[in-house]
Amino acid sequence: MTHSITPDTQKLLHWALFSLRLGVFIVMLMWTLDKFVNPGHSARVFEHFYGISGSTDTIAYILGSLQLVLVLAFMAGIKKRITYGLIFLMHGASTLSSYAQYLDGFNNLLFFAAWPMWAACFALYLLRDEDVKFTAVRHES
Repeated sequence: MTHSITPDTQKLLHWALFSLRLGVFIVMLMWTLDKFVNPGHSARVFEHFYGISGSTDTIAYILGSLQLVLVLAFMAGIKKRITYGLIFLMHGASTLSSYAQYLDGFNNLLFFAAWPMWAACFALYLLRDEDVKFTAVRHES
């Protein structure tokens, strides 16, 4: 059975998706800015969670710059299939690479906040054509 969405429900959906996009953006922006403000922290994260050692400040700045472009494009709703997809994959890698923290859950409770955010990223990707509030492009998939 197919149901059509009322205009009121459509407005609520647009606001709901915008709120998810804004929330994900805020977290991703802070992670991005951290690469510029504290590049040594990025090096420690890469080594501890991804097993990548030898990261330098320059690498943090380059990755931060690329991530900043992505995060701003995501917030603006540009190339949604690509930007929303990359945000979903990036956050998924971060969430899954923290598996050891989940095994000691009660000493790492904040890590569990990654799961609903990852779900929000997935919902945004699936509903990207409906996420039009304050975006540069309405429909593009």
